[in-house]
Amino acid sequence: MNVVSRRSLLRGLLGAAMLSPFAGLLRTAAADGAGGPAKRILFFYFPDGVPDPGGAAGKWFPQGSDTNVTLSENLAPLARFAKDTLFLRGLSMGATDAGSHPGGAKKLLTAVDGGGGESIDRWLARNVGSASPVSHLYLGAMAAQNNASGDKFISYPSAGTTVAPEDDPRAAFARLFGSATPTPGASSGPDPDDTSVLDTAFADLESMRRRAGDVEKAKLDLHLEALRDVEKRVKGLGAVPTASCQNPRIDTAGITSQTLNEAATFPQILRAQSDLMVQAMACGLTRVGVLQCSQHTSELIMSRFAGTPLYRPSFDMRSHQASHYGDPGDSKFADYTAQRTWFVAQAAYVLEQLAARPEGSGTMLDHSLVVICSEVSDGNTHSHDNMPFVVCGKGGGAVRTGRILDAGGRRHGELWVSLARAMGANLGSFGSGGGPLPGVLV
Repeated sequence: MNVVSRRSLLRGLLGAAMLSPFAGLLRTAAADGAGGPAKRILFFYFPDGVPDPGGAAGKWFPQGSDTNVTLSENLAPLARFAKDTLFLRGLSMGATDAGSHPGGAKKLLTAVDGGGGESIDRWLARNVGSASPVSHLYLGAMAAQNNASGDKFISYPSAGTTVAPEDDPRAAFARLFGSATPTPGASSGPDPDDTSVLDTAFADLESMRRRAGDVEKAKLDLHLEALRDVEKRVKGLGAVPTASCQNPRIDTAGITSQTLNEAATFPQILRAQSDLMVQAMACGLTRVGVLQCSQHTSELIMSRFAGTPLYRPSFDMRSHQASHYGDPGDSKFADYTAQRTWFVAQAAYVLEQLAARPEGSGTMLDHSLVVICSEVSDGNTHSHDNMPFVVCGKGGGAVRTGRILDAGGRRHGELWVSLARAMGANLGSFGSGGGPLPGVLV
């Protein structure tokens, strides 16, 4: 991931503004189907599964069927977004390595038995996100601590090969936005070279217009107006605030090299990484991202999260420790349930930030896909069946939301195919699954 200057950022914004309506005119093999309705996708991962011992004791899966949805305790933070969410039941990652955290992490995004394959996030980065300044953004919160082995990570650029996410939001910010400050500061004016970049963009569109047919000319005329709106925003003349792109910022207060891997700092790190991910997507830097919260078999002491319902300073309760609750009547089951609810609340924060940003006739959330997922189902058994997957955001109208979908034991790779198609990609199958999962797409 390279440092992105203001001028590069502007090129990325203009590139998206120029090209998105003309996929048929400018189609290339690398961007096959890149004009799909969903503009971006984010995988939000949390470790160690969910409290699903079966029956009434389960705390994750919602009650009801189809559009009759009653949220569970764990999913209560998504109440505001229930109509924008697809709740999945009955998805299986297959029997290979069942009962294993590492096996689940390997299969999670690759959907390949044994984990031998490229992960869907990387496939989408190559086939849908390649035109973005940053094709793939992989951010973590204490995901690579303690010299984590490769099987702790969920993103696979190629079969059997993982890379670590960037755990330091300060470093990630610097790579994305260059010399901009990661904390609130004074606004800066437009780059002196902005005008030349804009002039080049307009010239390219005019040249394209001269070569186009009548129908394409009409489309280009309309789109030139949108590009001029971008020009106004870049030059600070429009009504749309430019702070998130012209003056990007995240709050890194309290995050230092010494505190980066301290449990008490984890909520701040995750919040900073969430803000950074949303800003990068809002600014057109990337369309494909992964947020990894900790790592499987996590030693994260969640009882040290001050100001949260989990806070018990005199008692250490780790994520993986709580997941082995033994019996729903055990006190660890209550801790585990509260931890999962906290993770869902952090995903809900990401949704809130997307929903707060206007885009087109709606918001960024209306045009996004956010997948909440873990590497196992029930934490006590490490099951790879009935996986706790939730898809939030309408994907530009591509996904049927506000409902429960029972997959009936089908493989989760079919969900990845459906979401790839929602992004406009021509994907027939993925991993060990078949075609698209019935019922996901409109």
